[in-house]
Amino acid sequence: MSAITNALAGVIQWLYGIIQNHGWAIVVFTLLVRVVLMPLDISSRKGMRKMAKIQPQLNALQKKYANDKAKLQQKQSELMRKERYNPLSGCLPMLIQLPILFAMFGAMRAIANEQIVRQVFTFLEGGTPTYEGWLWVKNIWMADSLFAPVAPMLSSIQPIGAEVWQSVWNGLSEASRQAILQNVALHVQEFGGTLSFASADALKLALPSITAAMQQMDAFKAAVALMPGFENINLFLFSIQVYVQYNGLLILPVLAGVSQLLMTKVNPQAAGQQPGAQGQTPGMGNFMKYFFPLFSVYICLTSTAAFALYWVTSNLIATGMSYFINVYFDRKDKLTQEQTPLEGTVK
Repeated sequence: MSAITNALAGVIQWLYGIIQNHGWAIVVFTLLVRVVLMPLDISSRKGMRKMAKIQPQLNALQKKYANDKAKLQQKQSELMRKERYNPLSGCLPMLIQLPILFAMFGAMRAIANEQIVRQVFTFLEGGTPTYEGWLWVKNIWMADSLFAPVAPMLSSIQPIGAEVWQSVWNGLSEASRQAILQNVALHVQEFGGTLSFASADALKLALPSITAAMQQMDAFKAAVALMPGFENINLFLFSIQVYVQYNGLLILPVLAGVSQLLMTKVNPQAAGQQPGAQGQTPGMGNFMKYFFPLFSVYICLTSTAAFALYWVTSNLIATGMSYFINVYFDRKDKLTQEQTPLEGTVK
């Protein structure tokens, strides 16, 4: 997986070198990924449509041979062979795409971690980072939310690995490193005078000094200041805060939910809703229909705006492709029905 993640991150950075904006680089990259995956999408859609077509016949067989499982399996196999349907043809292409989604999340996280560490060191040096934004988002490496500050939250730097800190630290000039050490020593009495990122244990020892110094930096305190009157808003089981320098307007998370709902409507089989499937209750179908949009909103609220942008762009492109693929297969089925008389297949 790391090889795929590194490859995807390399492509994004290559596009960034041309476009000079990570947001638009991600949009272009997502378009390229969807084009590459188009044959798998077509194959998956073809399999799903074939399954929807023979589902009523499968239901009839299940009803007819409910008390004879061996005969039922035999008849189902005969029907699938006759219709040239492979049970894996619908889900296998989708399963193949899952590692790419996970690798994409890893690539986004790797790039985001490096950018966040650079911003932390800029604060520690005594400056204010120049954030990379995208349209309404001020810092693409933080969440598109009123409830996320423009600056990296201290909680977001905890999971970043020592190798990332070490790589960025080594890339700083000697003057920058000395300024960081002096500022940390100025604000943290227990500071030992040096920072080491050579190992996970060394990073564990360095992080308390880094976070303590960050909390004393005027520029950082201003960037994470809470809006008066909105310091602690209780919503059911959640408590939220609104920042003065908020990072976004919640547009990408909302678009993620809407685009996922639209994609489910255009391609209901992708959400596990198989029309005519016996045993599938309406309640379960409705649950799956709304679970994925809500899950998309949650993911994009808790991830960087960069990943949310990838998610929304991918959904919109996939929805458009699904629509045109469905139009193509509808016309093809219509021509086939006009040329071939209907035949009963359940015997």
